[in-house]
Order: sequence, then C-alpha cells, then structure tokens
Amino acid sequence: MKADVMFETLRLLGVDFFTFHDLDIAPEGKSLKEFNSNVTAIANILEGKMAKANKKLLWGTANMFSNRRFMAGAATNPDPDIFAYCAAQVKHCLDVTKGLGGENYVMWGGREGYETLINTNIGQELKQAGRFLSLVVEYKHKIGFKGPILIEPKPKEPTKHQYDYDTASIYGLLKSYGLENDVKLNLEQNHAILAGHTFEHEIALAAALGVFGSLDINRGDYLLGWDTDQFAMNIPEVALTMFEILKAGGFTTGGMNFDAKIRRQSIDPDDLLHAHVTSMDACARGLLIAAQMVKDGKMEKAVAKRYGKWEEPANQAMLAGKESLDKIAARVHKSGLDPQPKSGRQEYLEGVLNSYI
Repeated sequence: MKADVMFETLRLLGVDFFTFHDLDIAPEGKSLKEFNSNVTAIANILEGKMAKANKKLLWGTANMFSNRRFMAGAATNPDPDIFAYCAAQVKHCLDVTKGLGGENYVMWGGREGYETLINTNIGQELKQAGRFLSLVVEYKHKIGFKGPILIEPKPKEPTKHQYDYDTASIYGLLKSYGLENDVKLNLEQNHAILAGHTFEHEIALAAALGVFGSLDINRGDYLLGWDTDQFAMNIPEVALTMFEILKAGGFTTGGMNFDAKIRRQSIDPDDLLHAHVTSMDACARGLLIAAQMVKDGKMEKAVAKRYGKWEEPANQAMLAGKESLDKIAARVHKSGLDPQPKSGRQEYLEGVLNSYI
C-alpha cells in the first residue's frame, strides 16, 4: 500500500527519483533473515513499479538507529555482535540498492557517537567507524556498484558527541582511512544548523575538499535545537545553496531529496502534495537566481579580486612550497612590506545578492 501511494505521489508531482531506508519499505520481523526477506519482497514490487512508471532510485540506506539495539551506536557500538549485525544489514541493503539501479548508497549514522567519556573508548570506536566504512567500500567494488558511498553529517540529536559531526570531521575520518575517493557527503541544512554552520558553508567546504555528493533539501528552525525536517521554502537561502552547487560544478551522481515532514497541524492529505510542490518551486526559483548570479559573475569577480595578489609569482611560490619560512621573512624585511587592511565589502555584496532575489 505504501508503494502504491508513493508511486502515485511521484506521478502527481512529476518526480522521477525516490529514496528509501530499508525500514521505510518493509517491517523488521523477528530476525535479520526475515527482515532481509521482507525488504527483498518489497524491492521486487518496487522494481516492477519502477519499470512501469519509468522511475529511478537516487539512493538506498539501512536504518541502523531506530531499533533499541542501536542505542549505543551501530558501527561504533561497544558490542562487536552489533557491528557484525550492521555489516549484514548494510550488505543486503546495498545489494538491493544495486539491484534497483540506485545511483548512490547512503551511510546514515544517527547514533554514531557517545553520551559520556566515563564509559567510552573513543579510539576504539573511531577504529570501528573507519573499518566499517572500509568494509562497505571494499564490498561496493566487489559487487561492481558504481555510485559513491555517501555519509550524512549529523552533529547531535539524539547523541551529543557525533563522530559524523560535520563536513570537516567526516573528511578527517575519511583521510585517515584513505576513503576520500570512494565516500562523499549527503548534506542537510538542518544538520548544518545544529553543527553551528550554514548550509552553504557545508556545501562549499565539501566541494573544496572534493567530497560533495548529494543533498537532503529540507530545512530546520534556527530557534529550535533539534531536527525539525521542514520543507525548504526560504528562497534566499535556497538561492545561496544553489549558487554553491553551481560553483562546484553541479551534481554528478547526487541530487536533491526530501527527508522532510509536514507540520503537526497540517493534517490533510493534500498538505503533503502542497509541501512538495511549494518546496520544489522554491528550489527552482533558487536555481534560476543562482544561474543568473553565475552568468553575471559579479559575486565571483569580487571574490577573485580579493584574492588576486595570490596570482603573483612570489606569492604562488609560497603556496607551492618553493620558499622556506626564513626566505619569506627575508623577502619581507628586504622589501619593507607594510600591508594595510582592505575592505571585505560585505554590505555591498549583500546588496548585490539582494538585487538578484
């Protein structure tokens, strides 16, 4: 019934892709074997509907946070039996995702963190996190899954100290295990807010580090310290999001999905459709604004001008490692260099941004 309603919703909205957690589509049952069997049964139904309706799968993922067995984490759990259980669950979900032609696979660590240090071995848990990701990447190559593995940063709620806190912390973990070429990020605005960042910051940093992958295009509430999962409606915010995506060269295998919910007082079935339509319109409007910003080039030219002196040969040499610290110091003393601060022109650029919106 859920599959019927979902594909009818895709038809009404004109949306060509969908995503899922394994627990979204099938009940757990009394064992992992039964759970896997249930997921396979529904996946077969989805496959038939996808072929008939010409729909595609953006990504699949395993829910390793709802069941109470995961209350102390999944891959980072102190119990190795839970680590092994998660490996079996992810293997099956990745198999199903590949079978349905999924373009990505998401690792969503809702509880990969800890509550207190008095009962936690951080070094052990980080070792587990790195090994688990390595196992998934190794298996991805073994079965010929072409898309990237995606991690969705989540700084808190319910866990206080998350190992997947934000773009920077995940990148550090990936570099430690040599996984930065196979694992990218699935970013969400509300998680960026909870980490003390803006959405565009997380996107720009991921792009700069080469790990930008995909987006959950839903927003949070700046006044609330939890994951409200609202549909993206704020056009200025969306425009900045789209601007960073375009500057990064756009998506490759990633895209935008709604991990969003209608509000508690929105109780009519049509409210769900209106939420999707209105948010899709906001994204479209934001994309048009961002495209015009890129076309005009005013914002990017202002930034390029601000960093322009780095293009000079002597300054390029500093970045390229061709000058030592003492040589740089000698050059400064010889030239009598006395640099003065220059305006960042923030208010002017905010005015330029507003002119597009």
